[in-house]
Amino acid sequence: MKKRFLFTELKKYLVHKNALIITGMRQVGKTTLIKQIFDETEGNKIWFDFENPLHTLQFENIDYDAIYTNLTKKFTKPKKRLFVFIDEIQNYPPITKIIKYLIDTYNVKFILTGSSNFYMKNLFPESLSGRKFLFFLPPLSFSEFLYFRNKIHKNIGEVKIHFSDLTKKSLLDYKEYETDYNDYLQFGGFPEVALTKDIKTKSLVLNNIFSSFYEKDLKILSDFKDVKELRDLILLLVPRTGNILDITKISSELSVPRTKLYSFIEFLEAIFFIKLIPKFTSSIDRSVAGGKKIYFADNGLLNIIARVNEGQLFENAIANQLSHYGELSFYNKRNTSEIDFILNKKTAFEVKLNAVDKDLTKLKSLCTTLNINEYYLVSKNYSKTDCTIYPMFI
Repeated sequence: MKKRFLFTELKKYLVHKNALIITGMRQVGKTTLIKQIFDETEGNKIWFDFENPLHTLQFENIDYDAIYTNLTKKFTKPKKRLFVFIDEIQNYPPITKIIKYLIDTYNVKFILTGSSNFYMKNLFPESLSGRKFLFFLPPLSFSEFLYFRNKIHKNIGEVKIHFSDLTKKSLLDYKEYETDYNDYLQFGGFPEVALTKDIKTKSLVLNNIFSSFYEKDLKILSDFKDVKELRDLILLLVPRTGNILDITKISSELSVPRTKLYSFIEFLEAIFFIKLIPKFTSSIDRSVAGGKKIYFADNGLLNIIARVNEGQLFENAIANQLSHYGELSFYNKRNTSEIDFILNKKTAFEVKLNAVDKDLTKLKSLCTTLNINEYYLVSKNYSKTDCTIYPMFI
């Protein structure tokens, strides 16, 4: 079974006292990830799945010392450190107080998964402050996508990327991964989808993922009485992929109050279904202000909900790919000049289906004005333009 790149990072923290919490969308591989850690952890270890009510029963005791005694009674060396793995902790909110007590009193190590950041915010109050490390597991990056398909060695995906090196890729390099990237662009990075070869089956898996998201995250986990409004909002957001959100206009189209729309959008972002990218501002141009651009967390899901044009699909993929390297923003000055993405406030990227020299000239001029010294064109199709990088190497 292939391991996500996060696996190596998580193992570093197994010796630390803090609970490790892995969160992210459904079906991105959280359960598989902690099962792999479980298999490689030596010593006293125990597994719970909180979608099974019999497993939560182990913790339904007001005597926390008795819980610990019960957890360790089957081990031949009960005084050795106990590792407790719990999948889907959001199904039993009282667990947080128990986790705190068992960490502080018995040095129990917890490795946990939860389905969304929305839950994490409400499930982990200040009582666990300083006792948890929170990790986000997104859909596969393209490097992981290639690794899962046995196209690259795992270490390639773990090497720190230098964008300047990517401008040296040849047409032969580009062609090597072009077919794989087109598949990634169309069907996204959910592990099961990536490993499925049949196109029809891929679509069925994506439909199941979206149905699970709708039935569990939207209907059960949200506090909204009418999820139809939320569904209609999602359908309205799809054609706006890569655009600045105009809440007033959306409110008018859906006949939903702006305050309610803000709650919907905050919820969708918190459960990792969408991502909102803010505007970049600099000391040179303080006139830039306003809304955020919207992107969806996975291209496959985006395509399942509704179709977008090729440019939007490509830009959405790049937004997700660049997000692996830090914080993104975008530049837009009164719709007369713009830069698609600025990474960590210092590296600019302009996304084009076919990059040409005039795109680079314009980007360079804007970056000079904004004091951004590093900038690149990201071209879907092969181009000989300088400072051009290709999506399959990001």
